[in-house]
Amino acid sequence: MDPDEIKVKVLNVLRFITDPEIPINIVDLGLIREMSVEDGRVHIKMVMTAPGCPYSMILIRNVEESIRQAVPEVEEVRVELVNYPPWTPADMSEEGREMFRRNYGYDIMDSFIERYGSIENYYELVRKYLGEEEK
Repeated sequence: MDPDEIKVKVLNVLRFITDPEIPINIVDLGLIREMSVEDGRVHIKMVMTAPGCPYSMILIRNVEESIRQAVPEVEEVRVELVNYPPWTPADMSEEGREMFRRNYGYDIMDSFIERYGSIENYYELVRKYLGEEEK
C-alpha cells in the first residue's frame, strides 16, 4: 500500500484518541509533530501538552496499539516523545481550537498569550525547565 494512503489511515485512527486531560483528539490538539511511513513501518514524533506529562507513556502506548489494531498494513509502529519545541495552543487545528471554545467557553490561545506574553517567552520557560541552553 502507498505510504500516503497509510498516513491517511493512521491519522484517521489518531482522531479517535483524545488527550486524557483535554478531551480533544490528538491530531486536532496538535500533538503529532511528524509522521513517516516506510516499508510498513510508521514512525511518529509526538509532543505532550506539558513537559513531564504523567500520561505520556499511557498515551504513547494507546497510539501504538490503536494503529497496530486498526491498520493491518502497518508492521511496526514507533512513537518518539519529543519535548522541544514544546506544545502551545498555536499547534492546534482550527477545529481543535473551536472544540476547546465549545467545551470550556474561552479561546485557549488568548488565555495562553495573556499568561505568557508570547510563544517565545513560553519556549524560554520550557528550556529552563528542561535545563537546556538557548537554541
